[in-house]
Amino acid sequence: YDTALNTIMECVDKIRDTATSHERLFFIEVMGRDAGFLALNGAIASGAEAAIIPEISTEVDQLAELIENGFRKSKNSSIVLVAESPVTGGAMGLAQRVKTEYPGYDVRVSILGHLQRGGSPTAYDRILASRMGAAAIDALLEEQRNVMIGIRNDEIVYVPFSKAIKNDKPINRELLETLRRLSI
Repeated sequence: YDTALNTIMECVDKIRDTATSHERLFFIEVMGRDAGFLALNGAIASGAEAAIIPEISTEVDQLAELIENGFRKSKNSSIVLVAESPVTGGAMGLAQRVKTEYPGYDVRVSILGHLQRGGSPTAYDRILASRMGAAAIDALLEEQRNVMIGIRNDEIVYVPFSKAIKNDKPINRELLETLRRLSI
């Protein structure tokens, strides 16, 4: 997760130069079929103006809200991170909507795709992988079955698969508000 966010930040930093010099609206698509964690946290970490995520798409038309609230009040360009979800329409779908509904905007799309999955792991990534690998071996030796190894409050936990796949983690609404406040 940390490596993916670092990659998103690096890519957004590079795209920002083009967005600014050409006064464009960029939609940058990141992984997140059913969850907008990468898009939301990536937007905050990279200084993007907004994130369009599936958790909010059923509540409000995020694109219309973004444009109607004047997200370009003090900027000549904007970067919006978009979760790849069919619920959001993805970056290509949003760009098409902008061309049709808001033709005054010069819009571009960049799809990060598998770039986010690659990259060198951070020291934290390697330590976490080692801790979880050791815990998986311990679980096998203790004859624990059908559990997922996880971290809660920096402690190793064993979570039954039945619980792990049932509980969707809700999006942190405070992070949404933080992004909105920072993008003004």
